[in-house]
Amino acid sequence: MLKPILLVEDDPKDLELTLIALEKSQLANEVIIARDGDEALDYLLCGGRHSDRASGNPAVILLDLKLPKVDGIEVLQRVRATTSLKSIPVVMLTSSREEKDLLRSYEFGANAYVVKPVAFRDFVEAISDLGVFWAVVNEPPPGSARIARKVNPL
Repeated sequence: MLKPILLVEDDPKDLELTLIALEKSQLANEVIIARDGDEALDYLLCGGRHSDRASGNPAVILLDLKLPKVDGIEVLQRVRATTSLKSIPVVMLTSSREEKDLLRSYEFGANAYVVKPVAFRDFVEAISDLGVFWAVVNEPPPGSARIARKVNPL
């Protein structure tokens, strides 16, 4: 089974564009949506309304920087401080071009920092490439295989 992609985005327009882009990339991964940092942490830590979700981590977290309740940097810090989560790739997906945001993101362990393109076509292409790379091309660390397969003898 493919691991899901956790998309943490509070802006309805950016959320819709990101979902369109991921759909166009034809990924089979389920996309889990969290609209704020608190909800993302609940999902990741199996808390709140996610307490009965299936075990396992997402293939990648696409994380907005500026979020209500708990901001993206705080979510990133919590992910990197939690043994069971720290190997999950985290891509900061933001409109911020501020150097301090970029530096803080990498300082706290982001795997990538992507500024959301303004033009629709560029946005779709960037998100599609991100989804394919992190959910399909990237090799996860040992013990966190992205697909559980049964081997059928001939």
